[in-house]
Amino acid sequence: MLDETIDTERIYALWDELADFEASRMPAARHHLLSVVCDMIDAPQADWIGAVRLDDNVQRDPLFGWRPRSLSALYPDEETEKTIQQAFALMEKGEPDITTIRNAQLAGKFRVFMLDELATPEWFESNSYKTFYRGLDRLDSIWVGIPINADAEIQIGFHRSLSQEKFSEHERQIVAHALRGIRWFYRLQMLSEGIGVASEPLTPMENRVLHDLLQGLSERKIAEDNGQSHHTVHDHVKRIYRKYGVTSRAALMALWLGKPTPLNRGFQTQDA
Repeated sequence: MLDETIDTERIYALWDELADFEASRMPAARHHLLSVVCDMIDAPQADWIGAVRLDDNVQRDPLFGWRPRSLSALYPDEETEKTIQQAFALMEKGEPDITTIRNAQLAGKFRVFMLDELATPEWFESNSYKTFYRGLDRLDSIWVGIPINADAEIQIGFHRSLSQEKFSEHERQIVAHALRGIRWFYRLQMLSEGIGVASEPLTPMENRVLHDLLQGLSERKIAEDNGQSHHTVHDHVKRIYRKYGVTSRAALMALWLGKPTPLNRGFQTQDA
């Protein structure tokens, strides 16, 4: 049940403000969303992570194939960026901590977790906590997982400093309500992360098919929406893969969201 003290009018106004950003200003729109929600819950730091699911060794992988591929953040500094790169490097090696593993286990559905729900009591004595929380002046977090499609997620973390109190259930509800109803916005953000590395220009139809692939549509659905045969769309997909030098949708998504180190687009604190 929604807490009646939540400022729903401010949240609805935020959604309208996001809709007013032009597609070319998605980094600024992302910064605006994080800033407003941080103000609502008194969080001095926030991270926005784009993650993709890769196919390699999924059964043996503690993260079930998921890897971070882009990062934006509020209130960064050079030391924070360096430390988070270390965390990403551990994930790439398949050596995540328990909080990351528990989050990955529930990938595929919208979720909002307090840090205490992701961690074990022992974790608060671990090097991970000392390095990636206390070392970054972080006491507590609210983590949000937002599925885009079967192979891509956005994960957002809001963080309290060591001088503050932990987040409350009321603040969790604010975050959940503010971030729940804008899937269209997350899809635009994902598309804005494209880095334009095709070996040759895409045709207008290939661009349309690429957009639909990144939205998570099946080839049959793309064919139906565009009035083409499944065979024709499959040929478009093969040419797109060839131009981007990949062999699967997951690999295309990983390329589209960039490489994990150095962090794609860095920490964005203003309109780029």
